[in-house]
Amino acid sequence: MSTRSFTPLDRVLCEIDKAIKVLAAPAHASRALPGSTAPEPELTALQRSEAARLMRVNHSGEVAAQALYRGQAIFARDPQVEASLREAAREEMDHLAWCEARLGELGGRTSWLNPLWYAGSFALGAIAGTLGDARSLGFITETEAQVENHLRDHLGRLPAEDQRSRAILAQMTHDEARHGANAESLGGTRLPRPVRALMHLGGRVMTRSAYWI
Repeated sequence: MSTRSFTPLDRVLCEIDKAIKVLAAPAHASRALPGSTAPEPELTALQRSEAARLMRVNHSGEVAAQALYRGQAIFARDPQVEASLREAAREEMDHLAWCEARLGELGGRTSWLNPLWYAGSFALGAIAGTLGDARSLGFITETEAQVENHLRDHLGRLPAEDQRSRAILAQMTHDEARHGANAESLGGTRLPRPVRALMHLGGRVMTRSAYWI
């Protein structure tokens, strides 16, 4: 059986289709929603608002993760690296669906800036990919380390009663740590300190904007 060869136009149309699905269609998870068996907590209006804002930030982060991984996968040289990136993206889709589901339960909304996060992250992923697999994987390792710290911060800020949201973030933290470790094991190189600092600054801009917008 022959394998279809995709033209550059095919790939562009595929990425446009994927972006539309991530931004406009309901996300679907391949794994069960963590914490789904926990009872819905009785939260005050202030607690519910805070939990919804935090989950909106995490949802935006997962929108960005989809774009980032796909941008990097396009320019991956090693088929094993490309396969690893696409597998991580599939797991990140679970995160996207979980955050979306919890946002609905909390009566929250997604960020109006998600198209901006997707476009910017795809561009960053593509740039990282063109620098070679070692740098691209190093970018993943650093990104996941920063995301892991961000999730732990949110676990500390969520109401203690909100076990449903906490279960989601706990599983996401575990997955992100594994993604970072996998990228490092495949040969990711540590990024220079100024690059890591710039990534941290960019992450803060996104999280603070998504919290409100």
